[in-house]
Formats: sequence, structure tokens, C-alpha cells
Amino acid sequence: MTDFTWLVPLPVVIPLCAAGLTLAFYKKPGIQQVITILALVLMVAFSGLMMWAADQGPVVVNVGEWAAPVGINLVGDRLSALMLTVSSTVLLCVLVYSLGQGIADSSKSPVSIYHPTYLVLAAGVSNAFLAGDLFNLYVGFEILLAASYVLLTLGGTFERIRAGAIYVVVALLSSLIFLIALAMTYAATGTVNLAQLGQRLSEIDPNVSIVLQSLLLLAFGIKAAIFPLSSWLPDSYPTAPAPVTAVFAGLLTKVGVYAIIRTQTLLFPDGRLNDVLMWLALATMLVGIMGAVAQNDIKRLMSFTLVSHIGYMIFGIAVGSQIGLGATIFYVAHHITVQTTLFLIVGLIERRGGTTSLCKLGGLAKTAPFLAILFFIPAMNLAGIPPFSGFLGKVGLLEAGVAEGTWLAYTLVIGSVVASLLTLYAIVKAWNKAFWQPSPEPLPDNDLPRGMIVPAGVMVVLTLMITVVAGPLYNYTSRAATTLIDNSNYIDAVLGDAGRGEGESTPLDGPDPVDESSVLDDNDTGAVN
Repeated sequence: MTDFTWLVPLPVVIPLCAAGLTLAFYKKPGIQQVITILALVLMVAFSGLMMWAADQGPVVVNVGEWAAPVGINLVGDRLSALMLTVSSTVLLCVLVYSLGQGIADSSKSPVSIYHPTYLVLAAGVSNAFLAGDLFNLYVGFEILLAASYVLLTLGGTFERIRAGAIYVVVALLSSLIFLIALAMTYAATGTVNLAQLGQRLSEIDPNVSIVLQSLLLLAFGIKAAIFPLSSWLPDSYPTAPAPVTAVFAGLLTKVGVYAIIRTQTLLFPDGRLNDVLMWLALATMLVGIMGAVAQNDIKRLMSFTLVSHIGYMIFGIAVGSQIGLGATIFYVAHHITVQTTLFLIVGLIERRGGTTSLCKLGGLAKTAPFLAILFFIPAMNLAGIPPFSGFLGKVGLLEAGVAEGTWLAYTLVIGSVVASLLTLYAIVKAWNKAFWQPSPEPLPDNDLPRGMIVPAGVMVVLTLMITVVAGPLYNYTSRAATTLIDNSNYIDAVLGDAGRGEGESTPLDGPDPVDESSVLDDNDTGAVN
């Protein structure tokens, strides 16, 4: 079979190199734009190719040619390759949208800051998806968070600085918890390699294992905005420029969800905290959507729906079956695209009407009919109206809950239906106030740049394409779920026959051979045994 290992590091290397180039051309915004677009186009192409290659089996590259678990490895399997493809596509469309908007005009911040920071964010997201060990996952989170601090506060207004301060404090807290969990995991097992942890965690004291699992879930739960760790999100995201809010809403929380999927299936497959996750999923769905119903600002309304729909993903993870995980992965891909699209369109609404307050907007269906269509399609998709992909994902999750057969699973099924109906109510409320009812005061007649409308329209088409290709995509996510449940393929691909999981190596031929295993045992037992 053709060797595709060269593909794996490219989604990280390309944006990092491009970030350096855009920084070098900080006085030439036109060149910066070309470099950034080219880098993201290459990311989309290579991620799509990796998605095909990973369908044949996990693709692993050992950085510096040091075999796992001693060295750092990047792993592209079905799940990570799909996440890379969806995220890089979204990043490209949002970038084009931001260029059409003119990030310099909207944020009063130099374009020279925007492009390298955006590319660093893309590299951090890619590194998190490809990380083959906990520490590299931590590094990926820190890269994307460092970039997000800059993007969130573009413009330096009081409101953005205040929201940015809350976001930074919460992010640092979650990173600190993650780092503590990482250190304790290494102390308990002698490794941070995910594949080797999949072998060793089942052999340690169960009480220690559940403490490690709880700490990791706490860290990732903050990043994924799971209730009651989600109150920071509606206060932080709406203050940023529309493209930044769209990227944050679509991607950053999903990196946290991805980390939960990876650790729960690979490191803690016994599911001892699944009931806890189910209660958290139910609370996240219902509290989030009730917060959305109470909002009169469309940005905050969308932020609360984002929190609510994270609950659906946690529901599927908690069920832990092949049906549940397959539906969860499908729903993550759907939600990244739909939620990003809605925040881009909310940016268009704000530009056209001069506000995001539902008390001040009105009549946009008559004055901007195309904008009304752009909003209506992904909004109905988010609400789960058939035959859209949101409906298909939710049906898969409900099927998994019914198949589980416990009273708690049935409670989650009922909660999911209630949350979906309330989502529809919140969406219809926003539609009526912003588009259907007359505005209380005349709205400004602002033009919408074609450079913003076209990428937003492309994103709407992408949400429809997920529905069109739902069959093949669902089959792919089901195969990804099967691989997650039977993690032997992942472990074998990372460690393999040539791996160094036992800390042993063959003595060299010739006089006075060096006993390498003895040296390793004496000097670095904890790292390799």
C-alpha cells in the first residue's frame, strides 16, 4: 500500500510556515492574503486526501524518526482526518468572508496581525486533532488558545477587552487542570502516549484511574462549554468580530469535544462515568436552550444554542455504542458547518441592520430577501427540521439512546426532543423579530459587500451538501466509531512491531555490545516501561 505518512504533518507545518511568511510581509497585506488563502487551500486538499488514506487504516508519523512512545507521533485516523477536513474548509471560507468584510475596518486593528494569528490558530487546531500523546494535545490547545486571545480582542474596545479577560482566565484555568491531569497520568503510568495509555490505564488502581478520568473531563469540559462550565461562552464570543466569532463557535468547542471522544474511547473504554456524562448532557441541552429562548440579542441567542447542542454530542459519547459514537461524529461535522454559517450570517444581519438586538431589527425579509433565505436554511438545519443533516444526526442519537434501553437513556431521548423543539422556537422567534415583523424604527440602508455574501452563501451550500452526501458521510462516521470502540488498530499502528512500548532494544553486534535496555531501565525507567 502507498505510504501516506508524509501527509500527516502538513496540516500543522503548512499554516505555521505560512504564518512566518505573512509576518515577514507585514507591510504588504495583498501578499499576506494570497499566502493565507493558498495555505488554507492546501490544508483542505491534503486533509481530504488524508481522509481517504485514513479510511484504509491509521496513518502515523514519528517526529524526528523516534518511535512511539519515546518520541512524539502524529496520528491521522478516520476521526481526526474528518475533523481536519471540515475545520480547514470552514477556516478557508471564514477567511474569505473576513477579507470581504475588511477586518481592518471592522476591528480597527492592522491586517498584519490578523493573518499570522489566524494561521497559528489553524495550526493549533490541526495539531490537537493529530496529537498522538497527551502532552502534544496540550500543546495544540495552547497554540490555538494563544492565537484566540489575540483574535478575540481585536480592536481593543472596552467590551472586547472585558470579555477577553474572562475568556483568558477560564482558558488558563482549564489548561492548568489539564496540565495537572497530564502530570498525574505520567506519574501513575510512566507515559503520556495515548496508545500506550490505552494499554496501561486498565492495569493501574481503578481509583487512581477514575481520578485521572475526572480531571481530564473537567479540563475538556471547560473547553467544550459543558454545563455548568459553560457560562463564560455567551459573554465572550458575541463581542468579537463576526469572522472570529464564527470560527470560535464552529471550531474551538469542538476541539474540546474531540478530546473527550478520544480519551473516553481510547483511555477509559470501561465507561464508569457514562451516567455522569448523561446527566451533564441533559443539563447542557436544556439549560443552554432555555438561555437561548430568553435572549433578545441574536448573537447571544446563537451562543446559547451552541452550548445547548454540545449536549447532543456529549449524549452520544456517554452512550458509547457504535451507533451513538457514529451519530456523534456526524453531528460534530454537521454542527461545525451550520453553527459557523449562522454566525457569518448574523454578521451580515448586523452590517445590514446596524444592530444585533431583536428589539431593534425588523422587516429584513422585505428589504434583504436574499439575506432572509441565507439565514432560514441553516437555522432550520440547526433546529433539526427534516430532511436536513441536523435531523439525521439527531435521529441517530435518539436511536442510540433507545437502543441503550436504560431509564436514564430514555430521559436523555425525551430531553433531546424537548431541546430540539425549543431550538425551533428560539429560531422562529429570531426570524419573526428580525425578518418578518416591521422594525420599530427605520433601519440604516447599508450595503452588503459581495465579498461577504459569497462565502456565506458557499457555507450555506456546504450545509446542504452534508445533507446530500449524508449517506456516505454517515457510513464513514460509523466506520470511525467502529475503529474507536475497537482501538487495537490505533494502538498497533502507533506502537507496532517496531515500537518501543516495552523499553527493550536488540543489543548491537560486535565486541562489547551496549546493553541498551539496561541503560534505559537504569536511567529512564518511568518514561519507557
